[in-house]
Amino acid sequence: MVRQMNSKYDVVILGAGHNGLVAATYLGRAGLSVLLLEKNDYIGGATTSQKVFPDYDAHLSRYSYLVSLFPEKIIRDLGLKLELRRRATGSFTPYVKDGRHDGLLLSNVSERTSRESVRALTGSETEFDQMQRFYALSRVFAEKVWDTMLEPLQTKESFRRQFNEDDFSRESWRSLAEEPLGIAIERYLQDDLIRGLVLTDGKIGVFTHPHDPSLVQNRCFLYHLIGNKTGEWKVPVGGMGGVARALEEAARRNGAEMLTGVDLKRLDLAGEPRSVEFQTEGKTRMVETNFLLVNFGRNVLAKLLGESHQPDPTDEGSVFKINMLLRRLPKLKATRYPAAEAFCGTFHVDEGYEQMNVSYRQASKGRLPAKLPSEVYCHTLTDDSILSPELRGQGFQTMTLFGLDAPWGLFAKNNEAMRREAQDRFVAGLNGWLAEPLEDCLAVASDGSLCIEGKSPVDIEEALGLYHGNIFQNTLTFPFTENEEDAGTWGVETEYENVFFCGSTAQRGGAVSGIPGHNSAMKVLECLGSAGCQPAVAGSLPATVG
Repeated sequence: MVRQMNSKYDVVILGAGHNGLVAATYLGRAGLSVLLLEKNDYIGGATTSQKVFPDYDAHLSRYSYLVSLFPEKIIRDLGLKLELRRRATGSFTPYVKDGRHDGLLLSNVSERTSRESVRALTGSETEFDQMQRFYALSRVFAEKVWDTMLEPLQTKESFRRQFNEDDFSRESWRSLAEEPLGIAIERYLQDDLIRGLVLTDGKIGVFTHPHDPSLVQNRCFLYHLIGNKTGEWKVPVGGMGGVARALEEAARRNGAEMLTGVDLKRLDLAGEPRSVEFQTEGKTRMVETNFLLVNFGRNVLAKLLGESHQPDPTDEGSVFKINMLLRRLPKLKATRYPAAEAFCGTFHVDEGYEQMNVSYRQASKGRLPAKLPSEVYCHTLTDDSILSPELRGQGFQTMTLFGLDAPWGLFAKNNEAMRREAQDRFVAGLNGWLAEPLEDCLAVASDGSLCIEGKSPVDIEEALGLYHGNIFQNTLTFPFTENEEDAGTWGVETEYENVFFCGSTAQRGGAVSGIPGHNSAMKVLECLGSAGCQPAVAGSLPATVG
C-alpha cells in the first residue's frame, strides 16, 4: 500500500545520498516541507554499508570508506552523532632495497617514526624535510580556501590576490593552481617512491599523470589535502553506513519525508510550480514543488530529459574497487613492522612515480597495465564495530583495495572478462609484497567461493549512475570560478529557475563532503529571502519530458 503523502512540497530532492540528506536537514530546520525520492531500497547512496558476503555478519563500506572533506561546521550545525576516528598509521609503502624487503611507514602520531622510516629508505632525513616543505604548500592553500567552500564562489583572481602576502604563499598558488603538480613534486622531492606516494593523492579516482595540462591532478590532489585544513583521512565509526544513519536521523528529526524504490518518470521544469511524476510500490504519483534539488549527475538528468550528455574528457572514471573479508591479516615480506601497523593506514602497492607513468601510458593506449597501482585499507583495524562479536573474536578483518589507472574504456567492451583479469592483477600486485598468498587469508563462503568482490568503473556506473564510474560524478573543480559571471553564486545553479544540483556534480562537489548539500540549501534559503531565483544560463535541455 502506498503511504499517504502530500501533493505539494516546498522542496523535492531527487536522490537520498549524503548530500541530499544534508540539504534536507538544513531546509527542514528552516521550516520547509521536504520530500526525498530515492531509487534504491535503502538511504545513503554511495555512503552505504552493506552485507556484501551474506554468510558473514560484516557490513562493509561498499563504495566509499574514509572521510576528510566533511566540514566540522556541518557536523555541528546539524547536531550529527558522528564519530570519525584517527588512524595511527598514515601510510605504509613496501619496497625492496639491497635485496631486502622493507617498508616506508608514515605515522599520524609519531614524527620520529616517520623520520626514521624515511632515513632507512633514502639514507638521510633530507627527503623527509623536503616532503614536509612540499606539504606545507597544501596547508597554506587549505588555510586560505577551506572556509570558503561553504560560501558563495569567488573568482580565481580574487583568490590569487590572497596568496600575495609572501613568497611561499605565491609558491603555493603557482604550484597547486597554475602549473602541473608534477613540476612541484619533482622540484621538492628526489626519491621515486616518495614522489609516487605524493602523486597518488592526485590520481585517486581520475585518469591522469603528473604533467597533465588539464590540471585535473592538481584539483584531485587539493581535494585530498585541504579537508578541515588538515587533509587527514579518518575512519567513520560504524562504516559509511554510520554516516548515512546519522544524516538520515537528522533529516527525519527535522521533518524530512523519504520514499525509497522510486522510479522517476517525468519532470516538468518549466511549470510553476515544478512537478515530478514517479512510480513507487506499483502506483504512479505526482508531486509539485517550489524548489527541485538534483542529487545525481548531469548524465542522469540529461537521460531523464531525453537529451544527450556532453561530458568533458576528464569526466571519465578510473577506479577499480575490491571488497574483501579476511579470516586474518596476511603476513608481510617486510618484517620491520607488524602487519596490523602496516595495514592500519593506506597500504600503497606498486605506486612508484615512474611505475605510475608507465601504467598510465599503457592504459591510455587501451591496454590493461602489466603492473596496476593500488591502495589497500583495513577499516576494522581502527573500528571493528562493523563486524559481529563472533567475527571479532575469531580475528576477522575487512579489506578494501582501490585500484588506479583502470579507466572505464578498458572495461566497456567486455566488462566480465576484463574485471576478472584486472582483479587477478591487482591481487597479484598485493601478493608480491606478502609472505603468503592473500587467497589463503580470505574468508570462504558456504558455496566454497572466496569472499572477494571486484567492481569495475562499468559496475560502479550501473550501480550508482556515476558517469563512466567517476566516483566524483564528474571532473573535480577548483574551489574558485574562472567565470566572472558565476562570482557570488553557490555553484549549484542549473539552466532552470529554482532547480539546483545538490550533489557532487555541483562546483566544489566530489567525495563525501556534504558541501554541495549545504550550498544548495543555502541557495534555496537565499532565494526565499530575495525576489526569487533566475536560471544561471540559457540551456538546451527541454523543460518537460515524459
